[in-house]
Amino acid sequence: MYRRSGAWLRCCLVVFAVASALCVSGPALYWRFKKNMKLGNGSPICSPCTCDCPPPLSLLKLAPGLVNISVTDCGKNDPDLNKEMEKQFVDLLTEELKLQEVVAEEHIRHMNITFGEARRAASQYQREAEKCNAATEICEAARERAEALLAKEMKVTSLWERRARQMGWEGQ
Repeated sequence: MYRRSGAWLRCCLVVFAVASALCVSGPALYWRFKKNMKLGNGSPICSPCTCDCPPPLSLLKLAPGLVNISVTDCGKNDPDLNKEMEKQFVDLLTEELKLQEVVAEEHIRHMNITFGEARRAASQYQREAEKCNAATEICEAARERAEALLAKEMKVTSLWERRARQMGWEGQ
């Protein structure tokens, strides 16, 4: 059952891929084929066409009012545009510098916040590292004490075993 559904999915994907390829490249192939068919069937040299078409209309005949409009009239009635255009070049530069200063201050504020967070995280990691080092030192001291006690216990055990053998005990 599972193998059939996998084969079905694979078949659907192949059909989808072929259909996508035809949709993408089909129109280009169609027009190229159609163009080649015209060249093949038509005569190699065409005679000039004769037609009784009227001359194209000029812009002046279509819309006489458009000819009198000049570029300087563009935006003449827009109050926001007029306000911007009245500003002097120095005012525009001053405004740009103020905007850049605001952006720089925002960047510095963000950087300071990030730096503070990084400093707090580093401090937290430092405290954790100090705790870990202290715990490691305690464990190391306990291990050394345990080794010393084990060595002492081994000596005592060896002493008692030797005494027991001297009294006739036979061990394993």
